[in-house]
Amino acid sequence: MKKIDKLVLQSFFGPFILTLSVLVFIFLVQQLLQYLDEFMGKGLSYLVFAELVFYFSLHIIPMVLPLATLLASLITFGNLGEHHELTAMKSSGISLIRVLTPLFMVVVCFAVVSFWFNNSIVPKANLDAYSLLYDIRQTKPALDIKEGAFYGGIPNYSIKVNHKFPDGRTLKDVIIYDHSGRRGNKQVILADSGQMYTFDKGNFLAFELFKGVRYHELPTREGARPSEEFLKSKFKHSKMIFSLESFNMDTTDKNLFKSNKIMRNVTELNKDIDSLTRKRKDLEARVLKYISPYYLYHMRDRTIDTLLNEGTKVVSLLKTWKKELDTTRYKKSQAVIYKDAFNRASNVKTVVVNRTKQWQQTIKDRNIFAIEKHRKYTNAVACIIMFLIGAPLGAIIKKGGLGMPIIISIIFFIIFYLLSMTGEKWAKDSMVPVAYGMWGANFILFWVGLFFLRQAKNDSRILEADMYRIYWDKFIRNFKPKSKKKSEVKA
Repeated sequence: MKKIDKLVLQSFFGPFILTLSVLVFIFLVQQLLQYLDEFMGKGLSYLVFAELVFYFSLHIIPMVLPLATLLASLITFGNLGEHHELTAMKSSGISLIRVLTPLFMVVVCFAVVSFWFNNSIVPKANLDAYSLLYDIRQTKPALDIKEGAFYGGIPNYSIKVNHKFPDGRTLKDVIIYDHSGRRGNKQVILADSGQMYTFDKGNFLAFELFKGVRYHELPTREGARPSEEFLKSKFKHSKMIFSLESFNMDTTDKNLFKSNKIMRNVTELNKDIDSLTRKRKDLEARVLKYISPYYLYHMRDRTIDTLLNEGTKVVSLLKTWKKELDTTRYKKSQAVIYKDAFNRASNVKTVVVNRTKQWQQTIKDRNIFAIEKHRKYTNAVACIIMFLIGAPLGAIIKKGGLGMPIIISIIFFIIFYLLSMTGEKWAKDSMVPVAYGMWGANFILFWVGLFFLRQAKNDSRILEADMYRIYWDKFIRNFKPKSKKKSEVKA
């Protein structure tokens, strides 16, 4: 490897690692903020958060890799141009294409690794992340008994504490309603003071109550009038134990989530697409079977043709139908015949509408799985496309740092995002084939990258204001003489 290649690679990897880390952090924060409400007040451990952050980071890396490649290549070649290193290379007879070659090979390796990562690692990370997120959502909020308010988080009990001391353990004026008998507020415990603490690794909660009274309504015998008698018992010290197992986070079987598209690799997605294609064809083939019983003539003729092809005798069947129709014609009134026809038409319409909705939903589901399959390829190829845009642009603008490169990167990323989202929406709605919708953004930006590469190779100044100022001055100079000549001719 030549020194120039080492120089270019060393100049690239520093900004690339930095930008990739920053982008992963930004997108990670944005994604976690969507689920912030799910985490609040549930007393989750830091390990749970760390695990969720790790899984989401794996999901985000292939998504931000093209943008990191674009920004890093812009910074790299902008710095080389700003410090006149590209000029020195060109003056030594080294073309821009030769300078780009080692980095291009590295970016191709990035694309291959990105596809492998997106196909093998990301589905497993998504499965772990969203199954863990589901468990977090199902977890009850952490035990938080507040002063002056009833707390109903413990099953079958409602607890109110009028005053909590700063230690969080000592209580004053405690009221506990026992609903375990499912007979309303029939059992009430009042205590002057108490203590609250957990034990057995937080699986149980203990209430030690002092100087209290327990009220218990006596049960009413069957057939007797409702009783309003209470059994009152005083106590100096009483202890109640509550299970907190319902507050623990349970682990859900991950196989329940495996059918989601983002948790499937290319092989599994191909199987899903084939299955949905067969389902669509089956729906199309079975429509005739569902609507033929409601027809007396049109669909009957089709049935007769099918039977004839199979060698079945249908002469007697035709006579039977004719006899039925003749009998019906004379026995039924005209209004009844119209009503029967209307009912048959309504039934046909209902069947056709329902089958059409199923057919459309099947096609949409197939498109969704096909979109996810193509996304694994397009994200990988986007790394190469973004390099073809970023490297020549950096050589043209000759500005390093984080100013101009960030602005240009954001502009092209927004263009890429809008084109991708538009193509994906069109593909999902079957407005265009899935391949066209998913690869359209890469196809368009590929030619944009080749255009910038050609301009950079020819030392173009398309992004310099001086060039456009020169063209404007020429336009003004060419316009003024013409105006003078026209005035002389008029004179």
